[in-house]
Amino acid sequence: MNTSPAPLPDDTELHALVDGQLPAEQAKRLRASLDAHARGESDAWQHQRALLQTLHQDWLDSAPPDTLRAAAERLQAVHAERRRRAVWGGMAASWALAFGLGWGLHGPWWGNSTPAVAASPPLQFARQAAVAHAIYQPEQRHPVEVTAAQQDHLVQWLSKRLARPLTVPHLQEQGFDLVGGRLLPGGNGARAQFMYQNAAGTRITLYLGALDAAQAEAFHFYDEGPVSGFYWVDRGFGYALSGELPRPALQALATAVYRQLQLSATPPEGARAPARGS
Repeated sequence: MNTSPAPLPDDTELHALVDGQLPAEQAKRLRASLDAHARGESDAWQHQRALLQTLHQDWLDSAPPDTLRAAAERLQAVHAERRRRAVWGGMAASWALAFGLGWGLHGPWWGNSTPAVAASPPLQFARQAAVAHAIYQPEQRHPVEVTAAQQDHLVQWLSKRLARPLTVPHLQEQGFDLVGGRLLPGGNGARAQFMYQNAAGTRITLYLGALDAAQAEAFHFYDEGPVSGFYWVDRGFGYALSGELPRPALQALATAVYRQLQLSATPPEGARAPARGS
């Protein structure tokens, strides 16, 4: 017959008992198994816990201070921004890989490994604009190659590389300031990207370059995940304005861009503004 005493509970079990973290039946059995020394120790801990709970009880019952609540909100905003950047980074990487495969294999690939029906050149152009926006708009240190402070150099450089005089639209009246621009590769030639930012830090990008199309095209709306925008074709050049804004806001910005570009060039006879969008 085994008459050895039951093993004494360790500190972890005693803490769980004192803190009320054990089921009722388990707590009852554990308390009954305690010797005088362990029971005295647990009683002392319970008394200490009760004293700590009564200390500054008014703080526990009152609302947190404004400074503490503001700090918590800022921390939550930082975590949300990090999660958003992680999503953007992963999405941009997957889109870049998908387009890299599509261009390299000369096939219409978009976001998966299954060939799809070939998109029209303007739509392919718009999708390339969406990828470029997703890749560069989260950048903080190097969002552009040439900043707005060197706008004259930026325009001359990109005009030369795209073999066409370019005009940078001004969107200050719409709340967006030019950040700068960069040169990008395209499906059939160089592409330019101009980036704008508003006071809230929201960014939009204007993507443009030579585009073979049977005829000029009116505004078309596209929506690729979180990136949406409007694209159009005019005089052998494609334009795509991309961002994370509601459709009416993007259409208003695209219309402002179009009108400024029309004013900077002599329109051919019969030219008119694009339709309101499809």
